[in-house]
Order: sequence, then C-alpha cells, then structure tokens
Amino acid sequence: MKFPGIKVGKVYTTRHTVTEADTFGNHLPDDVQSLLSSPGLAGLMIHAASTLIDPLLPDGFMSVGKSITITHEHPSVVGATVDLTVTILEFDGYHVALAMTANDESGLIGTGTHVRSIVNKQWLQVRIHRRLENL
Repeated sequence: MKFPGIKVGKVYTTRHTVTEADTFGNHLPDDVQSLLSSPGLAGLMIHAASTLIDPLLPDGFMSVGKSITITHEHPSVVGATVDLTVTILEFDGYHVALAMTANDESGLIGTGTHVRSIVNKQWLQVRIHRRLENL
C-alpha cells in the first residue's frame, strides 16, 4: 500500500513543559530528582514521532515503535520548556526512520533516531489476541 503523505524531509516540532511525571525512572538521589529522565525524554520523542506519522496514514493503519536510540546529552528540569523536533529521514513503504532532537531554554538536551513500522490495526489486533492466548 502507498502512503503518499510520508515524505523524506517532513518535519514536526512540538513543545512540552517538563513535569514531575517526566522525571520517573531517573533513579537518582533525592536531591536531583527534578531532572528529566532518559525514559521521559525517550517518551517525549516517541510521542512527537507518532504525532507526525499517524495523521498521515489512511483509516485502519497506525504506526508502532520498532527501535529507538537516544543520547541524553544535558539535563533538563521540571518547569523547563522542551522543544522536540522529528524529521523523516527514510521511508521504505513499511518503516519510517526519523531523526529527533530536544532542546530547552539552556540548549541541547538530547538527540536520537527512531524507526516506526506501519501496521494494519486489524492485523495488529489479531496478533495481540494470539499473544494473549499464549499467556
């Protein structure tokens, strides 16, 4: 199936204010718990990527994460405003590769790459059901 809306070079930028929920999983001492965690940064990047890709797909399709690599360069804190930018690097008809960056008022927070796979929602439900049956 063709997905004409997905074009290499397409860019999406969103803004997020860091909250306490974004610090979960940083496993740091109590006196520095107010830092954006790496899992929080990854989650923000993944959300930005799916927000770019999913509206470009026809009814009955969605994207799911296949892989992610991030480098968390510098800290960001609760209350900071993070600008997340995702750019489509490659598209092979099934997988969308994206470049991601995150910056706050102090500069670069992190960079990464992310691959999302395009799937048929009905097919995915069948696969989920099969997995559940095996529990």
